[in-house]
Amino acid sequence: MKPLGPIPPGFAMIDGQLAIGGRKARDLVAEAGRTPLFVYSADRIRRRVSDLLHALPQSVALHYAVKANPFEPVLQLMSELVDGFDIASGGELALALAAGLDPARISFAGPGKRTAEIEAAIAAGVTLNLESEGEAVRALEAGQRLGITPRLAIRVNPPFDLKGSGMKMGGGAKPFGVDADRVAVMARAIIASGAEWRGLHIFAGSQALSADAIIEAQRSSIALAGVLAEETGQALPHCNLGGGLGIPYFPGDLPVDLAAIGAALGEALDQRADILSETQFCLELGRYLVGEAGVYLTEIVDRKSSHDELFLVVDGGLHHQLAASGNFGTVVRRNYPVAIATRMDEPADEVASVVGCLCTPLDRLADKGQFPRAEPGDLVAVFCAGAYGASASPAQFLGHGPAQELLV
Repeated sequence: MKPLGPIPPGFAMIDGQLAIGGRKARDLVAEAGRTPLFVYSADRIRRRVSDLLHALPQSVALHYAVKANPFEPVLQLMSELVDGFDIASGGELALALAAGLDPARISFAGPGKRTAEIEAAIAAGVTLNLESEGEAVRALEAGQRLGITPRLAIRVNPPFDLKGSGMKMGGGAKPFGVDADRVAVMARAIIASGAEWRGLHIFAGSQALSADAIIEAQRSSIALAGVLAEETGQALPHCNLGGGLGIPYFPGDLPVDLAAIGAALGEALDQRADILSETQFCLELGRYLVGEAGVYLTEIVDRKSSHDELFLVVDGGLHHQLAASGNFGTVVRRNYPVAIATRMDEPADEVASVVGCLCTPLDRLADKGQFPRAEPGDLVAVFCAGAYGASASPAQFLGHGPAQELLV
């Protein structure tokens, strides 16, 4: 037997079934018309944003990283809750605009922006977080062609990373951002060109659960912003400190200490360099805002044994939940939080592996977990499915197609 990850607290049960947004799992599947199905709880998203804003200094703005979950109803909900949005492609720009988001609230990062994407962003009035000197040249040229003053910031590759993070985005040679020692020269050139100078984007890493590591990275980022502003010789209008706050996925994971992070961030801002006195700071978060609000529901289609091991075969799999299968950056596969959604009130009395419908041994959503006895027709719930699920998985693999999505 292998332990399952921790189910996020606060989910309800009605008549023995998992309930999301006050509605039973089977009723949600009936509304969607089929499984597999991603269900996102609007209430849980609102509470997460509220808790975050309560913990952070009031002067710090909050941005949503669209890549975490670009489902249009989620974007529209977020437009009521956060101050800005961060995108990473022209496709996400189109999704954001289709959802009615204000382009003035959007910034665009990513190391491989095509010229057409740069032009679309400038035409819309989006801020470009430039990732290289070459990208700056292309952005300025695009602005001249369009007759539009581009809004430009620089993404910085800092000389440090976020310790213990799932993905390190800074420190050493990276495809992301401009090395810190080259930023000031580039910033002065942008300002001299007449472009609208929007500041810096400093993103050291993501998916960290250590408050101490996040606090250290934020302090270092604020200090670096002060140094770079002094070297540039101009006050910094805006500084995106990135995110980094993780959520518990695996056995033994504990929630990040949000209160400690908020208090330390306030202290760091109080001690910031004078040149940053008017700088608008923000945090850019995706997974932390929506990850625990989502559940992936998939139906058991077969129950079978092989060499005395039990397999529950479902109609979903890694083509929707690549991360839960252990194939999205995980070195050692560990179980996500998984449960039998239609038997939440029954004791776990058998060991089974939950496997998907794809013909590959990689398609495994839970490995030898302990569950109540389940039969074909029962629903399996994979938790922590609100971020990097539907949009970060190979939905077209073997022709199965995407899952349904609902915001409730």
